[in-house]
Amino acid sequence: WNLVASYYEELPFGRDGLMTAKEPWSGHYTVESPIWITAHTTQFTQPGWRYLKTVGHLEKGGSYVALTDGKGNLTIIIETMSHNHSVCIRPPLPSFNVSSQDATFYVKGPFSELSTLQVWYSKLDFKRSNLTLFKQLAPLELNKGTFSLELDVDEVYTLTTITTGHKGFYPEPPESQPFPSHYEDSFDVRNPPFSEAPNFADQSGVYEYFTNTSDPGEHVFTLRQMVTQRPITWIIDADQTISVIGNYSWTNMTVKCDVYIETPERGGVFVAGRVDRGGSPTREAEGLFFWVFADGTYGVTADLLRKIVLKKGLSGVRAREWHTLTLHIHGHLASGMLNGYPLWKDVYVVGSRSGWAAIGTQSFELAQFDNFSVDAS
Repeated sequence: WNLVASYYEELPFGRDGLMTAKEPWSGHYTVESPIWITAHTTQFTQPGWRYLKTVGHLEKGGSYVALTDGKGNLTIIIETMSHNHSVCIRPPLPSFNVSSQDATFYVKGPFSELSTLQVWYSKLDFKRSNLTLFKQLAPLELNKGTFSLELDVDEVYTLTTITTGHKGFYPEPPESQPFPSHYEDSFDVRNPPFSEAPNFADQSGVYEYFTNTSDPGEHVFTLRQMVTQRPITWIIDADQTISVIGNYSWTNMTVKCDVYIETPERGGVFVAGRVDRGGSPTREAEGLFFWVFADGTYGVTADLLRKIVLKKGLSGVRAREWHTLTLHIHGHLASGMLNGYPLWKDVYVVGSRSGWAAIGTQSFELAQFDNFSVDAS
């Protein structure tokens, strides 16, 4: 789904990239097997190469394709991936079987004079976790344009005239580390080299560094939700905006953030904990959400849709004023503070038992956040 999966693994399509680099706090990364399977094609072709019409399926399962640059070079890719290791999310994959087989290939036309082909091989032995990835084998001799291979299940071969194939190497990555249990960000970044704050993962809306030139000094540099109109989406997306951060396994946490509602009367923002989902299911996210609204009210809900209301009342919050929200969750109980004073307490937590911390808005509206912190376990 992407070149490098650099997002929390519990989000949809976790680790669905050629590489995984989801821990900027530790520097850990993983070179996944798809990067080497991709190399079976990309190292032996170039833009402008064309597929030959001679492509097809093997008698006992598997397939092959052939490409040429039109200048005498030839690359053949053969795969015998089993059904369970070929499934994608869509469309549904019809049933098929693959078994060991001997396959003979006939190279004709302008390639019939070839005498040898370079061989690169991968074997994905999932049962024994014994992977052979992108290994160069001895060149294959052709006999009057003919060659045969003994093919097993879950193998990939590249046979090619290209001699520049090379399996690169990489240093041992730093050890994997969980997200820090104490984390804070003041967003005080002057002239940031990028627009988004590190470690926040926007699931709906867009949160960017913002320079608040009208502020006398305490909140000059903030994080601002920028999208003011619900995008046209291909799924039933959330009507709220939300950005998650942290460790999905967190259960107990204190989330604190300064918030600034910019929309009078109708605006609203929240801090949250134990948020249990993102991506396309964001609309159905559960957790514990502490909301304040520009009409002077507050709410505590167990879901982003605000259908499960646990507590509500008056807060005195108004738009275009800075306020500090503190959400404390421990075990089955939660409490909330406004500007350092208790606003509600001893709310029984229902639904999600673990998840990320989050910030968000009740609609696609401008709002600012500053001095975010979380202490969790």
